[in-house]
Amino acid sequence: MMSDTTELKVSSSQASIAGVKDANEDAVGIRVPEAPLLHNKGLAAVIADGVSTAISAREASHVCVNNFLSDYFATPETWTVKKSAHTILTALNRWLYGSGHSMYGTSRGLISTLSAIVLKSTSAYIFHIGDSRIYLYRNGSLEPLTRDHRTRISNEREYLSRAMGVELEIEIDYHSLTVEAGDLFFLCTDGVHEFVDEARITQAIAQSTHLETLSQEIVDLALEKGSNDNISCLFLSVDALPLLDEDSFYRELTSLPFPPPLSPSMQLDGYHIVREVHASKRSQVYLVSDEESSKNFIMKTPSLNFEDDPLYIDLFLHEEWIGRRINNPHVMQVMAPRRQRSALYTITEYIEGDTLRQWIDRNPNPALHTVLGIAEQLIQGLRTFQRMEMIHQDLKPENIMIDRFGTLKIIDFGSTKVAGLAELVSPIDREALLGTESYTAPEYLAGQITSFRSDIYSLGTIIYEMLSGQLPYGEALTRHNLNRLEYRPLHRTNPNVPVWLDGALAKAVQKNPDLRYNSLSEFQQDLKTPNKKFTQAHAKPLIERNPLLFWQSAALLFLLLNLIQGIWHLI
Repeated sequence: MMSDTTELKVSSSQASIAGVKDANEDAVGIRVPEAPLLHNKGLAAVIADGVSTAISAREASHVCVNNFLSDYFATPETWTVKKSAHTILTALNRWLYGSGHSMYGTSRGLISTLSAIVLKSTSAYIFHIGDSRIYLYRNGSLEPLTRDHRTRISNEREYLSRAMGVELEIEIDYHSLTVEAGDLFFLCTDGVHEFVDEARITQAIAQSTHLETLSQEIVDLALEKGSNDNISCLFLSVDALPLLDEDSFYRELTSLPFPPPLSPSMQLDGYHIVREVHASKRSQVYLVSDEESSKNFIMKTPSLNFEDDPLYIDLFLHEEWIGRRINNPHVMQVMAPRRQRSALYTITEYIEGDTLRQWIDRNPNPALHTVLGIAEQLIQGLRTFQRMEMIHQDLKPENIMIDRFGTLKIIDFGSTKVAGLAELVSPIDREALLGTESYTAPEYLAGQITSFRSDIYSLGTIIYEMLSGQLPYGEALTRHNLNRLEYRPLHRTNPNVPVWLDGALAKAVQKNPDLRYNSLSEFQQDLKTPNKKFTQAHAKPLIERNPLLFWQSAALLFLLLNLIQGIWHLI
């Protein structure tokens, strides 16, 4: 994605000493990456205190700090901060636990506290295990952002109740808050906060004139107060936040001009225009040949009608940003620029084939196994979006290509929602985007939060349409008919569809997203193997299975009722 004109800017200072101890088992670190990683992932600071009763406390604390700072920035830019950090911390805790047992034969091998803060855009994300601390100093007041994981046995005794490496599973404290320019975050180990109270720390911050020396001042103060532990702290000052000025944002978006209308035999940045493939009011699509490799590609150019529309331009760039981060045979490949671009366009692989819409039109009565094969490929493609914390949001037959080898590829990422990018501040509203009406999940209509279940709804609708030529509710759902329309059982109109498959589709397209499948794998399983729940739920009524038996039973029931009524009158 584009980076804001003004990025997040911070300054910091840190100090860590052994104190009166022979060795320093604390670790502290900060990483501020260069743009665009700073914009998309933010920056991170970590402090850790190796538990002194552990055999290798120093190694544990340094592994915690170094691995978090390296691994966080290696996670996909599409992930949220929470998913990235939790994934890393869970894996790191398992490594500490397993290595402690394998190297030392005890759970006391590699143990450490860990407190981390990630600043991204205008938010701070706090992750905490143990009794190191994170504070926020704002407007002259010092506020604790973490709570110590300690359990008190008596007035004299307490123990650390939670730490990295103690158990195979770890519970991580997490919360986020909005950041303001001028905020100062303070991270410290218990060698500081057990000996220097919050009032004295607040006073030291207020009286300090240089951030560079503030951390050393706190360390010296802890020594004066008789600290008998390792002493470590880190200050992180928020000097500037990303700019939200719409004019500046628009100027950066339009750093590349729109290309002019193109025609066969023209050249653009080393691409020879072969022919126009498709044109709409929003974009033009051309078949092009690369002059260096002679390979064919697709060039997509923005329509001149939207030259002054920042939302449109942002979404055009958004589509390329997403495509270059997905690598799956069932998702259209977007190419990285081979040469410097003189205009705004996107280069993708050339898919020689038809859209799924064209295939549906030519195959009104497809074999069931063929449809399920198509569904299998679509699930494989959608699973990549799900793992990257993306929602396609516009899955429909027109946005699915079938190449000449029968391979399906999902295309068009203009409406795709990316969880990691949703954390970034922007002067434009990307949430207003919806998919195509006939395939859009009902939660879009209600203005509710969308999830991967929204894509499952669209997928279920497409499969239903391939088997029937119709939509699951007879027509597209709208705000006006949402409560009126009911699901139309597919097996009653298409006898080739078994009731268990119909049941799977009915669950996939439930109006309430909470009643849909929890995962693509679960839906995939029910498309392959009959689910007994659906077989029982969709069992045909007796009148359909055996009309003669139904009427015989009904006649007998009426006879019994008449006899009972006659006896009642005689009594």
